[in-house]
Amino acid sequence: MMKNKRLQWIISSFVVMGLIYVAILHIIISQYSHLIAPKNADYLIVLGARVKGKEPSKVLASRIDAAAKYLKENTDTLVIASGGKGPGEDISEAEAIKRELVSQGINESRILLEERSTDTYENIEFSKEFIPPNAELGVVVTNTFHLYRALSIAYYQGLRVEGLSAKTPWSAVIKSYSREYLAITKFYLERYIIGF
Repeated sequence: MMKNKRLQWIISSFVVMGLIYVAILHIIISQYSHLIAPKNADYLIVLGARVKGKEPSKVLASRIDAAAKYLKENTDTLVIASGGKGPGEDISEAEAIKRELVSQGINESRILLEERSTDTYENIEFSKEFIPPNAELGVVVTNTFHLYRALSIAYYQGLRVEGLSAKTPWSAVIKSYSREYLAITKFYLERYIIGF
């Protein structure tokens, strides 16, 4: 009887600690969701997300819309479209970003393609190769749920960047945030525990 009560107490404690941890992560993520990107950045990095055939998912489309708006207001800013070609994608995420930006009036000459990356860490790592040598300030474009981790990875890789937050579509909120809590935990483990 005592063993069962102790086990229940241990399980309950872990559940409570887990809920507190998730709540803290959500607060941190929320603090990054209203960032105002600086004007006239030297470059913009648009992080890829799922492409359905040749069409951007709603999550990626919102990132593209935010990037297009910024690029129209800051005409000297270059843009790096970042994202490889995954399962079920007929074109790379970078190519999908480029096509949509061009359709929204962004000159193709301003768009650079990074088509090798398969995750956020690689998005940043491989995009660094396209940053002009004299560039000082960049902006990372991604959704509200993703911005905290994306900027953390960019800072870890030595980039001086700010964030531009794209709205997260309502249909993607639960799935996106749930996956992000796990992804942030993985980042913490690799960065602070394993020393990756």
